[in-house]
Amino acid sequence: MLTVLHASDLQCGRPFLSYAAEALVLLAQQATPDVIVLSGDLTQRAKDSEFRAAQALMERLPSVPIVVTPGNHDVPLYRVWERLATPFRNWQRVISRELDSVTSLPGGTFVALNSAAPRRAIVNGRLDQHQIEFAQREFNNAPPSNVRALVVHHHFAPTTDGSGGSPLPGAKAHVRAFESMGADLVLSGHVHQTHVTTSRDLLPGAKEPGIPLITCGTTTSVRGRGVEEGFNSLNLVRVDLGEVEVLPHILEPSTSEFKPTASIILPRRVTGDRSTRTSDVIQ
Repeated sequence: MLTVLHASDLQCGRPFLSYAAEALVLLAQQATPDVIVLSGDLTQRAKDSEFRAAQALMERLPSVPIVVTPGNHDVPLYRVWERLATPFRNWQRVISRELDSVTSLPGGTFVALNSAAPRRAIVNGRLDQHQIEFAQREFNNAPPSNVRALVVHHHFAPTTDGSGGSPLPGAKAHVRAFESMGADLVLSGHVHQTHVTTSRDLLPGAKEPGIPLITCGTTTSVRGRGVEEGFNSLNLVRVDLGEVEVLPHILEPSTSEFKPTASIILPRRVTGDRSTRTSDVIQ
């Protein structure tokens, strides 16, 4: 079994809540995850000081692989010249030189794709063809038994109450490609509330189970939305041979600890031969 701690939308800066960060560190220590995923918006305004604060928080987490991807708040919004000329300068200087990345660990291959598009779609984001091809190549190179996970900041399915805004443009086509390349789950953020569904909600009709599309709320900021307005959340995800269990957690004000609110069991897709040619995915 592979255990993933999925947090998102830390928003280091003015909206950041230090007590929520303490609760995140505590749960990370208690849950003993195999990997930690931070699915974007580590900062509020992409300032160097905010990235340094995010880096300091990451250094307090357990010594397991940490998968990160930029969000739309991780590029400058009001510093227009910087957004157009060097939008990822602070991210690459402090967090990671890579914008699209692969993290390999025993039992898992995590591909993070940068959906922040500061010159084209500052809010809704974009994924390009070369990124889909990158994910396919990395999964092709992974051991067939590995869990294959994609980490993308922007969400692919609308939230139940519609408060999260429009999904990533081209979401259905991207999810269809993810299915073809044998992905086991997709981890996102952006909407500031927990939402768990599968690719069958986007692509109905197929007989096999869909890919779990797991969206995390805001883990350490005041900017919860919809049903999680005023709340902080994260997910524990456990991937076993035949199922994916999602344990949404909410920060309880009385204890300042993240506590599970549900156990969502989803079937894990069985894909047989998982080596798919890029030409089979990119149509």
